[in-house]
Amino acid sequence: MRILIADDHAVVRRGLKQILADAFKADFGEAGNAREALEHIRKGNWDAVVLDITMPGRSGLEALKEIKEAKPKLPVLVLSMHPEDQFAVRVLKSGASGYMTKESAPEELVGAIKKVLAGGRYVSAALAEKMASYLAIDTPKPPHERLSDREFVVLRMIASGKTVSRIAEELSLSVKTVSTYRT
Repeated sequence: MRILIADDHAVVRRGLKQILADAFKADFGEAGNAREALEHIRKGNWDAVVLDITMPGRSGLEALKEIKEAKPKLPVLVLSMHPEDQFAVRVLKSGASGYMTKESAPEELVGAIKKVLAGGRYVSAALAEKMASYLAIDTPKPPHERLSDREFVVLRMIASGKTVSRIAEELSLSVKTVSTYRT
């Protein structure tokens, strides 16, 4: 079994590897950004990917779309510091096999990997309940769910204090395009 761990923090990658090594007989690969993750995925045969959503350069959300184009059946578990209600639906719609926050217990991570390796989808019990409530009531989508993926990424970068020109540079867009997304 081969599991790729993609996170920009080396200490997080090491911790995830240790947790998963205790539960699975597996070989592990590591990537510190989306570009490295995509290189590993294109070159190797992986059984699962644990992907951070917030990495330097291209976001994990953008990488997820490329991963699913290259290897549509590859299970990808997104592990993020962001609350589930901000990203979960978006990443699941983009092809992720599961979503969990970095606040989750190690046992939950192991269970999530087992589930996605078996072909299932994983969301926490709390998120499943929120989703069920959301589907049961005819409520309008919150504003952040109505944004395109690119608009959402730009909004997050603006909220983190980055300038329009810095965002344009990081996303390989024109300043005018970023300004359009901003409005």
